[in-house]
Amino acid sequence: MSDCIFCKIANKQVPSTIVCEDEHAVAFRDLNPKASTHVLVVPKKHIKDLREAEPQDEQLLGHLLTMAAEVAKMDGVSESGFRVVINAGPDAGQSVDHLHVHVLGGRHLSWPPG
Repeated sequence: MSDCIFCKIANKQVPSTIVCEDEHAVAFRDLNPKASTHVLVVPKKHIKDLREAEPQDEQLLGHLLTMAAEVAKMDGVSESGFRVVINAGPDAGQSVDHLHVHVLGGRHLSWPPG
């Protein structure tokens, strides 16, 4: 989508601090981090949110989670623990209409989240 900020980041039209990338997804630092590790993992394929994922996206969805775990290892928060969050829709706090996985770590994360 031409007006999607995450598509523009994935296509290198908007600069970002990329920490991991392959042919299916890109992981980059959140501009407004909520923890010392706050990385977004986004598919290069535009999917609005998890509600719009289709059966053929199953492998891609698993890949996003695998990349999230890789990011946690790279940032040194895998051993102490990290959180993976996928918001779907405005009531869940989704602010960009492109499926993305938040990887949060580096501090104690309380439960339940706000």
